[in-house]
Amino acid sequence: MNIAESYKTLLKASEGSYKEKGSKFLAFAYPIKTEEDVKEILFRLKNKYHDARHHCYAYKIGTGEDQYRANDDGEPSGTAGKPILGQIHSAGLTNVIIVVIRYFGGTLLGTGGLIRSYRTAAANSISTNNISEIIIKKWFRIHFRYPQINEVMKILKEGNIKPHDPEYGEQCKMAIAVPLSGIPSILNKMGILNDLSINEIEAPQNLKKL
Repeated sequence: MNIAESYKTLLKASEGSYKEKGSKFLAFAYPIKTEEDVKEILFRLKNKYHDARHHCYAYKIGTGEDQYRANDDGEPSGTAGKPILGQIHSAGLTNVIIVVIRYFGGTLLGTGGLIRSYRTAAANSISTNNISEIIIKKWFRIHFRYPQINEVMKILKEGNIKPHDPEYGEQCKMAIAVPLSGIPSILNKMGILNDLSINEIEAPQNLKKL
């Protein structure tokens, strides 16, 4: 199985809209990282647009094929969440949520009309945004002796890798973020240096704690 080395996501929050036979569809697109982001966004939009009949949405997180969800919020099954999710997939996006809020205009739209409306509103919210490609990286912590600093920095420079929060002394340490494609080379080069340790770590929330 091929492992994705990058992914596309939205650069910022954006909006779109669509009208069909009196019904108004307001679409809101956001970059996200976790399901907690999803909960916060839904809570905020439902409070702000509490008078709307439907708050339908879809989101995708990560590069796996199973990290997504679509919700019709009372619309006929498959007429809202699925077409919204389809626009996320069509644009090749992940780490994204799109919420489409419907104000009912008094006329039933039918299955085809609903699908078209939710799909178009979602597409409009993407079209007003910018798409960014994110390189997937893993984080490592390096410990080494000061006399090895030139060798370590040479390896990092060759890999175009920036040291984060370096501490220099008799014993040195730093954190580095390495693109997936560059990990084998970095591990091999670091591995031949005596008295150097390199260990994978979680992406740091606060680099100063390393």
